[in-house]
Amino acid sequence: MNKICFFDTKPYDKTYFDTLKEQYNIEIEYFEPKLGPKTAFMAKGYEAVVAFVNDNIDKETIDILHQNGTGLVAMRCAGYNNVDFKAAYHKVHVVRVPAYSPYAVAEHAMALLLTLNRKIHRAYVRTREFNFSLNGLTGFDLHGKTMGVIGTGKIGNIFINICKGFGLKVIAYDLYPDKNSDIQYVTLQELFQESDIISLHCPLSKDTFHMINEDTFALMKKGVYIINTSRGALINSEDLLDALKEEKIGGACLDVYEEETELFYEDMSDTVIRDDVLARIISMPNVIVTSHQAFLTKEALHNIAETTLSNCREYFDGNYLNNEVCYQCSKGEACLKKDGQRCF
Repeated sequence: MNKICFFDTKPYDKTYFDTLKEQYNIEIEYFEPKLGPKTAFMAKGYEAVVAFVNDNIDKETIDILHQNGTGLVAMRCAGYNNVDFKAAYHKVHVVRVPAYSPYAVAEHAMALLLTLNRKIHRAYVRTREFNFSLNGLTGFDLHGKTMGVIGTGKIGNIFINICKGFGLKVIAYDLYPDKNSDIQYVTLQELFQESDIISLHCPLSKDTFHMINEDTFALMKKGVYIINTSRGALINSEDLLDALKEEKIGGACLDVYEEETELFYEDMSDTVIRDDVLARIISMPNVIVTSHQAFLTKEALHNIAETTLSNCREYFDGNYLNNEVCYQCSKGEACLKKDGQRCF
């Protein structure tokens, strides 16, 4: 039986991985700390490690893993912007879970919008104290408004269909438009200028880093709502705070934050939050923040465990790695995967 170790373990992780591990003939050692340069030594003797989106898989971490005999980093998520692929190339293979439940993320994005717009979170707190006043709870009809969707992959497409069910007009932008769809694509500038609500469903890259910033806020309608269930660094948080203070933004629905690594997924209720930007954003009455939970459904957790363990099994058996990501892929160079081989 092959052994793997698991970093940044949460109770819900163990529930779903333990259910499936025997099926894949894999034994799992669970570690609570996040993976990084200071904890990578814990993986000594394990052929593979399972990591998550907030782990720090930089050059130093990879070198330690490689020196101690680890040959695979299995990301139990779709995102991998926290991995130094250049350092990993020819040292450790990196695999991911490309899709686990696009419905979960798309539905959460709409749930955030509905909650903030109709002040459901405020009404819930009031009525528990038997305060049935309607003052300050006024929202607006979604029907007839223009939704701008940035990124039309699986999640973006499902979110678009949800929006259409509410009677929203949908416009979209994507670097690689789906030419076989009926999506109305526009330029990014047109999307910023015409949208009443903007929802982000694109990956984080050098091209999308801080794509929502002071300059793009200036193009948007006054009172626009921003939804981000993708990656925190798509938005310049300081610029968002300024736009909220200046009442340029009508509301922000955030499931991610660019400096979330040491905060999200943890109970910080007895801790002084030293991130003044996040503290002020959360304090705004027209902002709702959830702790990167858009993926968190039973179906998604099952699919994450199943795909991650399948990725590990492929590695142990010496097979082609279906979900491998590597340095050459990101550079667009000749790829061995095209011939059914591993990246190195």
